[in-house]
Amino acid sequence: MTTVDRAGSWPASSAVAGTTGEATAVAEGSRPSGTRGRPPSKLLGIRTEVPAAWRIGFGVVGVLGLLALWFWSSSGGSALIATPTESWTAFREMVGDGTFQTDLWASAQRVLIGYSISMAIGIVLGIATGTFASIDAFFEPMIGFLRYIPAPALIPLFLLLLGIDESPKIWLIVVGTAFYNVLMTADVARNVPREMINASYTLGAGRLRILRKVILPHSLPGIIDVARINLAAAWSMLVVAELLAAQSGLGYQLIRSQRFRAIDAMFAILIAFGVIGLLSDVLLRQVRNRIAPWARS
Repeated sequence: MTTVDRAGSWPASSAVAGTTGEATAVAEGSRPSGTRGRPPSKLLGIRTEVPAAWRIGFGVVGVLGLLALWFWSSSGGSALIATPTESWTAFREMVGDGTFQTDLWASAQRVLIGYSISMAIGIVLGIATGTFASIDAFFEPMIGFLRYIPAPALIPLFLLLLGIDESPKIWLIVVGTAFYNVLMTADVARNVPREMINASYTLGAGRLRILRKVILPHSLPGIIDVARINLAAAWSMLVVAELLAAQSGLGYQLIRSQRFRAIDAMFAILIAFGVIGLLSDVLLRQVRNRIAPWARS
């Protein structure tokens, strides 16, 4: 029989036993009496990790759902929606005569050159404006004004200044993506914890050393994510750029197919754009995970 001491409290051994029992109950997954809430759902919990098998399964179901919607849309007999079979046949024909390879290489070169210039501008100005308030104050009004000018509106000016060769196409991609790269990279640099910067100052590091050893490494995974996100805008600008007297390229071939009402070729090129974007996104994500495994998502 358990007795109560003079102060009216239970013996210490009983309290310890009770605490141990509650801890055991929590460890075993049961909720002790008097507590509220319930464990988050593994699939629908807020910011909970989804098992890899479920992620793959959801992805497969999503792709199959999109294909089913395409089959259903094309089965209505509309001449404006090519069936998957017709699109695949058109793609094989373009690959067979070498048209697709030529257009893909031309488009890839333009995106690679233009977006590389855009990312270089975005990284340099973004890190500078996100790190130094004085540089941010200097460039913020300028960028805030220029980024609201639609890039396609500059096509006539580019044609007058740069001619009709590759230069206006490349610089349209640069202008269409650079300002977003700058702003998003600046936000990444601003998210570097101030405690890390203060600790570096305390240890005697100077501004350039902090920039090189703290801010840049911490910002690198975010910069790669910025590149992933805005690469889609670069391919969008490519289609507009290849309207500028281009003789090759996926965008040029898309417009040409529309002109001759080759609906199956149009759908084949659209699917190719999606596959290229998906592969590039996966590649950049793998690069991010390999370079900065601590930022893996």
